[in-house]
Amino acid sequence: MRALISASIVLYRTIPEELRSSLGSLLSSPIDKIYIIDNSETNQLSSICNIDPRVEYIFNNNNIGYGAAHNIAIRKSIADGYCYHLVANPDISFDKGVIGEIINYMDNHHDVGQLIPNTLYPDGRLQYVVRLLPRPIDIIFRRFLPAKWVRKTNYRYLLEFADHTKEMNIPFHQGSFMFLRNSALEKIGLFDESIFMYMEDVDITRRMHKLYKTIFWPNVTIVHAHRSGSYKSFRLLMIHIASAIKYFNKWGWFFDRERRDWNREVIEKYGGKH
Repeated sequence: MRALISASIVLYRTIPEELRSSLGSLLSSPIDKIYIIDNSETNQLSSICNIDPRVEYIFNNNNIGYGAAHNIAIRKSIADGYCYHLVANPDISFDKGVIGEIINYMDNHHDVGQLIPNTLYPDGRLQYVVRLLPRPIDIIFRRFLPAKWVRKTNYRYLLEFADHTKEMNIPFHQGSFMFLRNSALEKIGLFDESIFMYMEDVDITRRMHKLYKTIFWPNVTIVHAHRSGSYKSFRLLMIHIASAIKYFNKWGWFFDRERRDWNREVIEKYGGKH
């Protein structure tokens, strides 16, 4: 019997065409339940979601944050006995065979709690979706420095040196596509709802990495538009910085032994230099 899987997408002023595309990918896959959690001011996107009985639209009428909204769906998924849950952005798309292959991999690797596949921009460029655990310079300071000054920092932080054609066990997955084992989530906890947006993916991945492998799996590929909103909007930049402050207050700013040890292990294992 195939393992049951659910998925969730969080909306906030989402472009309708992107939502239609991502829903099309999810509905063409062996996904049993899709939760659409809408943090927008109006429910005008609900009509797009009324296309399949597997889709459940939940209107919050309040922007409660990315992780908090996904937690609504994850709690339902766990309560209803689903084995896996996919956290997805509304700007992702993939071929219909992708989810089935991921399920097969997860079914055969019980030590893996979380997976992210190879990810491309719409123009075909590689997207660096697995990274080192961030230092303050990687998240905050580099935003205000000339690009040439942080080129080496980015090369290290984004794991540009690593061979992205090979499987890697990395403690930070970008949150656009997070394939999660529900039994693992019951042990490590859900998204930290005190982190409104942007750093919740780092936080949950490193908590998962303590007990399970968190795998970058290049055998399948998805497409992620990735608009990098905090680089274009001052409001989103302030949200990103506020979330980073909460994250570093929680895990440590300059003294984080776990970060130091795990980052050294990743760099040594996957071919980078200190």
